[in-house]
Amino acid sequence: MAQTRESVAEVWDDWQDAVNLTAAELEKFLQTPESKDVGDSGSGGESTGHASGRRIVKILRANKTDLTDDDAAHMRKVVGYVHRHLAQRPKGDVSDSAWRYSLMNWGHDPEK
Repeated sequence: MAQTRESVAEVWDDWQDAVNLTAAELEKFLQTPESKDVGDSGSGGESTGHASGRRIVKILRANKTDLTDDDAAHMRKVVGYVHRHLAQRPKGDVSDSAWRYSLMNWGHDPEK
């Protein structure tokens, strides 16, 4: 069990910086057409980002001590995605952009 806490502890600060939506804010956004219309949906199913958003909600609602190594791995994936995507910010107003909505699926609103 100590290894799990260490694993989560290693990513915790970066996770807190990357994910700036609350569980309630993210859950509400995931129900919007904007959330469902962005990302790679492959064969027409749920996009990777949308599925990640649902997982992020569960992580945000969990007690830190209950998080697993698998949760920590997903947290690292989220941090990496947010950092990469922020580096690709388009010019101009991003308020209603697919770029912003994609980030929001991953728990980060660049306008917050």
